[in-house]
Amino acid sequence: MRSIDVEIVAKEVERLFIEANYILPDDVKNKLEEALVYETNPLSKDILNILKINYKKSEEMIYPLCQDTGMAVVFLEIGQEIHFENGFIGDAICKGVENAYNKGYLRKSVVADPLKNRANTKTNLPPVIHTEITKGDKLKITVIPKGFGAENQSAIKMLTPSDGREGIIDFIVSGVIKSGGKGCPPSVIGVGIGGTFEYAAILAKKALLISLDKPNEDPFYKDMEEEILTKINQSGVGSQGIGGNISCLSIKILTYPTHIAGLPVAYNYCCHSTRHKSCVI
Repeated sequence: MRSIDVEIVAKEVERLFIEANYILPDDVKNKLEEALVYETNPLSKDILNILKINYKKSEEMIYPLCQDTGMAVVFLEIGQEIHFENGFIGDAICKGVENAYNKGYLRKSVVADPLKNRANTKTNLPPVIHTEITKGDKLKITVIPKGFGAENQSAIKMLTPSDGREGIIDFIVSGVIKSGGKGCPPSVIGVGIGGTFEYAAILAKKALLISLDKPNEDPFYKDMEEEILTKINQSGVGSQGIGGNISCLSIKILTYPTHIAGLPVAYNYCCHSTRHKSCVI
């Protein structure tokens, strides 16, 4: 059994959210550089250059990559040999989120109720927390400040087994193209296939955490990712929806076994500012 003081968790959550909002991951930078090479539309190319300047300035001058600094999403992988001490882990995460959004001068974007009372909580609380119990005595924390211009373009559908591969591809491609410039393309699309209604959506969110430089190890799904990417980029949507041949930077698919009667599919749309950060305690 290993003990972890929840105050350490709070401090790490604070650090991760600030860094995620200020520093774009290297794999996303690499994909934007590639996009600049392959984009032929002059206006889209200008936008890609602006995005490049933006992420460099954000890192150098210490300001957020985007004004939408997101709703706080936290993934915890908790080793079963861990014991948390000096408080409740949930409270520690909330403390870390609130401190990050105050100290980092990050916009608070959370409302107290989705419908009847849309008053800003002024703390960016509560976060959305996903937990998974793992072997060992390590704690992995992953944070995603998820902006809603892109989140609003996401979708889930309960397909049937007969819809198959083509049904999935059509659902994703048609939906992403229909979004046009609303989600701030060039996009990164996380796809979840299988499980249940809610788990497909969680898989889609998790897929956004996969390095864009890492190819899918399963040839079947690697081919599927490439086909979806090609079809979206052939749409001509372009950067910010103004036209061009680079509308999407990457497609990432995660799968899970499912019921004999179902084929749940979800895609989580993320903009060019695909922000996330992890640590292991």
